[in-house]
Amino acid sequence: MVDRYRPGVAYEHPLAYVLGLEGLALLRSFRGEHDRAFVAERLAEIRRLLAESPDGVEVAHVDPVEGYDLWAPTYDSPNPAFDFDEPFVREIAGRLSPGVALDAACGTGRVTAVLAECGHRVVGVDSSPGMLELARKRLPDGEFHVGSLTELPSGPVDLVTCSLALTHVPDLGPVFAEFARVLRPGGCVVIADVHPEQVARGHVPAVRRADGAPGRVLSHCHRTGDYLRAALAAGLEPVRCEEPAAPAREIPASEPGPWETWPWSLAGLAPAAAQAAGAGVPSMILWEFRN
Repeated sequence: MVDRYRPGVAYEHPLAYVLGLEGLALLRSFRGEHDRAFVAERLAEIRRLLAESPDGVEVAHVDPVEGYDLWAPTYDSPNPAFDFDEPFVREIAGRLSPGVALDAACGTGRVTAVLAECGHRVVGVDSSPGMLELARKRLPDGEFHVGSLTELPSGPVDLVTCSLALTHVPDLGPVFAEFARVLRPGGCVVIADVHPEQVARGHVPAVRRADGAPGRVLSHCHRTGDYLRAALAAGLEPVRCEEPAAPAREIPASEPGPWETWPWSLAGLAPAAAQAAGAGVPSMILWEFRN
């Protein structure tokens, strides 16, 4: 009997992911980035991988509120994305005159704290009570509200920031319209998000649900043009767009590791392919808009 696809549930198989990396590496070889020996090594590695039979895992796509409440206690653990968004926000917020800054989807207040350090009066909004509890402890003098990206405090504000959240929104249009609504004339919107190429490759937050079942925070792959079209429709003009990539690094051979470390740990099953497939691929997409 053939298993049927169940909406909201993904079947994650280590071999499927690693063969995908091999395919991406071979495509780059096909256009001339690697030589005959590299191709031969990849084909031999694929044959070896096909002879193995690891187990897959069924993973539920969980609502962002549930997912971030579960993630809250460990959210501030080291995360490479923080190396991109915090300096970007700090650079922009630091050159603006101190004003009112709204951190939309503020989470634990990590970016809100950067805004406060730059002299702004901060307002944080998040849909996760667990995240907000930590934000209030981080910034006791901050103003924090439970709310959604489409129902922000009335404003007006001088600066809106939103980091690592818009991938969880199915439609960017209403969110950008809300950003524009609360912004003063001449105000600034700063967006930092996981790059759509990374989302397409399955780099999505993993959580264990209350019953121990694996889950990933429901995410959507918004292309670069999707952000731009939503912003322009809301009357926001792009000032800056950056798509930084993580520095190249050697990937050691390793075992798959526990499910929570997938797909990142799976690269160790085919290090050369993973390195070739990921070379130069952006990690984040960073935007600055003005109204």
